[in-house]
Amino acid sequence: MKHLYIGGYGPGIVTVGGDLTRVAAPSFLAAHPTLPVLYAVGELERGWLTAYTMGEEGLRPLDERPSEGDSPCHVAVDPTGTLLAAANYGDGTAVLYHLDSRGAFEGEPIVLRHEGSGPDPDRQAGPHAHETVFHDGLLHVSDLGTDEIRRYRLDGTPLEPITMEPGTGPRHFAFAGSRLYVAGELAGTVTLLEGERRTVVPASGRQGENAPSHLELSGGYVYVANRGPDTVTVLRDDLSVVAEVASGGDWPRHFAIDGDRMYVANQRSGAVNVFTLKDGVPEPAGQAYEVESPACVLVTGR
Repeated sequence: MKHLYIGGYGPGIVTVGGDLTRVAAPSFLAAHPTLPVLYAVGELERGWLTAYTMGEEGLRPLDERPSEGDSPCHVAVDPTGTLLAAANYGDGTAVLYHLDSRGAFEGEPIVLRHEGSGPDPDRQAGPHAHETVFHDGLLHVSDLGTDEIRRYRLDGTPLEPITMEPGTGPRHFAFAGSRLYVAGELAGTVTLLEGERRTVVPASGRQGENAPSHLELSGGYVYVANRGPDTVTVLRDDLSVVAEVASGGDWPRHFAIDGDRMYVANQRSGAVNVFTLKDGVPEPAGQAYEVESPACVLVTGR
């Protein structure tokens, strides 16, 4: 049976059809790949990471540790279920934790601090880690403040970063084999990197300012949410446009795809809107879940 969990800036984690788990600013959620364990960031100045056991009685606290930075906004678990990474937006610090056989935190964290800046004096005065992705045995961290995709070995050894165009503001990103797709929050773009070749397109075809948020690959398509135009753009793998559709609300911060369903968290309108994917294009399903300030949607079978 599938379960839908919604995190954000409201009173806690909402389990659709279930309970509210009260926790401060759970703006991003992730599930363990094999265990019934959910992880949430606490996006506070003194950030926290909390692990919950998922069961019929709801979410039960399992463990909690500091995020080692300011305002954690993303958390991810590696495919083996033995490592967890989190990105602290406020000061750019990323952190790696080992996980034990229960999915609880184990040992001391590996803290990955960073320095640098970008051309935007308001948004890029310092590093701002935004997303953590495990890929090909490495940890990748997007840094909006320094226009980089930082790279680390899993013991925390830094490697040469992937450098984006100045002012891109990389936010969420995804790999398809050797291809890398990056949403540029500050530039309003999607970038495809293939070796030395780079393709850059606008994330939205609508007029006005755009701050792309989440990017995800599914079914051979690239999906990106656009805050400002309040749309979801569907692109082919070469970044040619398939469609751009209204997100159903205001300020689409995140979305989740599960089979032929898409769930879009429209942060400022207080709802998660449901879409049906037809030939890859989202169509309104006429259903929405009212949630205060939603920022993340997680679909899991546990």
